[in-house]
Amino acid sequence: MKSKKIFFLLLVFIMSSQLLAPNLRLRAQDSEKLVSLSKQIIEAKTNAELEQLFAELKNLYFADNKYNELTEFLKSLSSKKKALEPFADYYIALSRYHQLNYLEEKQSWDEYFSHVNTYRDEITDFARATTDAVEPQEKLYIYAKLLLWQFHRDQLDAFHETALTDLMNSVLEYARASADPGPIKEAADKIFSYGEKGKAREIYKVYIDKLISSDIKDEDLAKTAAGFYQEANPELAEIIYDIYIPRVIISSKEKALPVLASIAKDFSYKDTGLKDEAYAESIFKRMEDLAGKEAFDEGLIHLRAFNLEKMKEYIKAKDYYEELTRRFPQGKYSGRAYYKAGIIYAYILRDIKTGRQYFKELTRQEALSDYGILSLYQLGLLSQWQEDYVKAGEYYNRIIGQAKDGEFPETRQLTLERLEEIEQHRPIEYNLKAFLAILSDEEYASFDGTKIDLISSAYLPKAGQAINIVSKTHNAENGCLQVELQYLWSGDLGQTRPSPQSASFNTTYTQPGTKVINLVVVSPAGIIGRYFDIVDVD
Repeated sequence: MKSKKIFFLLLVFIMSSQLLAPNLRLRAQDSEKLVSLSKQIIEAKTNAELEQLFAELKNLYFADNKYNELTEFLKSLSSKKKALEPFADYYIALSRYHQLNYLEEKQSWDEYFSHVNTYRDEITDFARATTDAVEPQEKLYIYAKLLLWQFHRDQLDAFHETALTDLMNSVLEYARASADPGPIKEAADKIFSYGEKGKAREIYKVYIDKLISSDIKDEDLAKTAAGFYQEANPELAEIIYDIYIPRVIISSKEKALPVLASIAKDFSYKDTGLKDEAYAESIFKRMEDLAGKEAFDEGLIHLRAFNLEKMKEYIKAKDYYEELTRRFPQGKYSGRAYYKAGIIYAYILRDIKTGRQYFKELTRQEALSDYGILSLYQLGLLSQWQEDYVKAGEYYNRIIGQAKDGEFPETRQLTLERLEEIEQHRPIEYNLKAFLAILSDEEYASFDGTKIDLISSAYLPKAGQAINIVSKTHNAENGCLQVELQYLWSGDLGQTRPSPQSASFNTTYTQPGTKVINLVVVSPAGIIGRYFDIVDVD
């Protein structure tokens, strides 16, 4: 027994010396790690141990881009123990794959063109040697098939479609025989990253079915869904959440409500990051069905209203803004809620009377907030449009009286323009007049603003932040000629006055508050449509 142990230690020493010979540039601690890994690999009894140890070995060399050294190590290693060959073969193929990518990235063309054919042959030969040596239910089988597909896909050669089909079939075979779903997800992730979304979804479906058929705990299911969300894969996150949510509702209604609220927050509109407004609203609806409107605090009501607004569901959004004004009349979001309810009534529903009531609610205080000033302007504008110039002047002059020392600069400038029109007996500025005319002309009653094709690069910008406003109106065509359109921009346009030929413009806002951007698109045949959008500046 003692002699066998001495022989084994001697073998490790000799092997480590041979393996370290071409790797003298490894740091001292890495050399020690390599000796330790060599010993552990030779002693390993299970594939699970080998998977972990070879991954550590790969990381040790890949950290310094020592691909040749790793390949030499692996070739020597595989000759020492037959059971190590499939792992060594796979990591040789993987090392050469990364080495070619590294040489391309660094533009080391002399080495690249001197060895490219040899390295390519090694990728395919060693990957296929792996699949020939292991069973379809083993992880290495999937990893080798995935590497082969990546290799052919990168080159877009004649084999990449066949390799993808082979990979898909291998994943299905693996799923039938293996209990570990990890490699299935890894294959789907990689396929997805290459833009093969349809194929990736097929594999993700296999992965999800595998999860569901297992005894996965609710908390692990939730973590899996959250993981997909973090990986910017909302479709898969939503599928798993739709499995998880009924489970948590059955277990505890009280527990379900904060869970639902958290999921809805994740998917609600935000300027940056993952969002799916329609899915968020479906979760909000489940909350309401489960516990009624009382399940929503002020913040959640506002979030739901805002999310619906960004879906262009203005009428539904208005309902929740009104809910805010009823339940939290002095709350954090009350000013914004009153103002937006007024805007939607006046300019979407064409109900000027109700719109006025909401604006007036914000003007009752002597010292006005941002939304009080904005509401005074809307009241003045509607009065001016209805030719009640005395009342319009009263509203406008109240703004001028309050907006001193540089306060409310944008609203003050618009107010001065409107007062000048009244004093000089001129009509309202042409673009604004075109927008307001649609409110009273029954010919344009169908232009209710719910089918908005107007997009801002940010809906929650900071004051001074540059944003881009784009009309996505599709140009009409007349035979082979493209019709010239005019874009009549009006409303809160910030620091820019776009030309009638501009379908988009860049701007900034200096004054916080809700900005209403109006657009009427006109062709030679007449008005095509009225467009409307809202930006909230902090």
